Amino acid sequence: MEVTFHGAVREVTGSMHVLTTSADRVILDCGMFQGRRKESEAKNRVLPFDPQIVTNVVLSHAHIDHSGRIPLLVKDGFNGRVVCTRATTSACTYLLMDSAHIQESDADYLNYKSVRGSLNQMKPSNRKKMNVGSRLSDVKKVLKKNRHELDASIINDFMDQLHLEKIQPLYTSADAQNALASFDGYPYRYPVAIGSNMTCSFYDAGHILGSAISMIRIEDNGRPITVCYSGDLGRFDKPIVRNPTLNFEEQHRDVDLLIVESTYGDRSHEPVEALKPKLEKILVETNNRRGTVLIPAFAFGRTQELLYVLHELYDEKAVPRVPIYVDSPLAVNITRVFGEHPEVYDRDAQEVFLKNGKNPFFFDQVHFVTSVEESMRLNREKKSHIVLAASGMCEAGRILHHLRHKIHDEKNTILIVGFMAQNTLGRRIIDQGTAYEQSGRSGPPPILKFLNKAYPLKAHVKSLGGFSAHGDKQELLRFIKESNLNIKRIAVVHGEEDQALAFAGHLRQAGYPVLVPKRGETIRL
Repeated sequence: MEVTFHGAVREVTGSMHVLTTSADRVILDCGMFQGRRKESEAKNRVLPFDPQIVTNVVLSHAHIDHSGRIPLLVKDGFNGRVVCTRATTSACTYLLMDSAHIQESDADYLNYKSVRGSLNQMKPSNRKKMNVGSRLSDVKKVLKKNRHELDASIINDFMDQLHLEKIQPLYTSADAQNALASFDGYPYRYPVAIGSNMTCSFYDAGHILGSAISMIRIEDNGRPITVCYSGDLGRFDKPIVRNPTLNFEEQHRDVDLLIVESTYGDRSHEPVEALKPKLEKILVETNNRRGTVLIPAFAFGRTQELLYVLHELYDEKAVPRVPIYVDSPLAVNITRVFGEHPEVYDRDAQEVFLKNGKNPFFFDQVHFVTSVEESMRLNREKKSHIVLAASGMCEAGRILHHLRHKIHDEKNTILIVGFMAQNTLGRRIIDQGTAYEQSGRSGPPPILKFLNKAYPLKAHVKSLGGFSAHGDKQELLRFIKESNLNIKRIAVVHGEEDQALAFAGHLRQAGYPVLVPKRGETIRL
């Protein structure tokens, strides 16, 4: 039996590993790489194997960096099943459709820019002959249905006339819908056949709703082999979801290979119990300045955790009860998914909210923004409020427009509550904003460029790393050392190279045989 590491290898996104036996090929996650556009395009569009020879997919959780290429896999000929937890199936219903919409929108926008650029280079007389008007402003009007929506049909017609190469989406909404028919959801601790003499059982990973540690057991030439794939491991004692599993069934305790994440393999988070008082302090200080708090938040997991803690603070009357806007249609749908799966909540969520007949995520001050028009009105709101908007790394989505209107005002606060990958706007905000804060906000503010314009970063930048859905170094070590697993070998993945190598070093010091694989590397068990 062999394991080949294809994604999230010495990097954080694009999780994908393949288990190969004499009879089967099973994929552990089929995630999308997220980063610079050209690099992402190159890594995502071509799969490193023939989808038609893949038996099944084991999906650890619904985040796009773990699930996002499943529609491409199905589109290219995969006809097996995607095995995951029930909550993950529910979440993917929305996440994959949203991902497809983004793929389509990005392709339309790039095609629009291509057509607009070609028309702009023409002489005014030639533009007039093509019925787009002689002025440059006329070009934009012709290519749009209204101020905000591109006219894909007209853009495609012009691309044909101008002999321009069309950008195709990685997959379409129809592809995503087709892929969802391949999903099978199962409860935790229930053995599922995923190949010949191969089963998978899921255990709580504590990362997000439905996230799972995948315990795969193979009978290979009469010998049992157990591979444990951690997926993404969460923090201990966080709200809503249960802790990462430490107590495994007897038949799964002897692990030949543990494939473990290392997102924060050399970092320590703030204590979970410190999150609420620190959030309270930030909210009060911003309100005293009569400012707004902008929180870039992933639609799945982080948004619901924040709503949960804000609900507690509002019930305790610890902070001013300003309006809270969740400006993400996806987050609205995912919050409904949370409401549909109370069976996976931890004990505190059951005691504090459910037994008192309260929904943790819906209360009087929360407003869910769905339309573009409502979001634009909110951009211009001057009264103090809180905005939770996607994307979590500030690379796309409605958060960019809130930043555009609020980043230059020192009354406001940008609150960073999660991991920001290299080369993202979110990473530049946290790095440059933190440096400016540490300098006492002296001198000119940093200048950040996004949406084709430069903005001064005058808003206060604060960070609450404890909200991370990933365990830190100590929590990852706790899972390995305090669980009842007998681990023979460890492969460290899903961490930027410095974090993965550092975590491997900590494991070696603790006496574990460990490797940090490179992309495409294969090991034999």
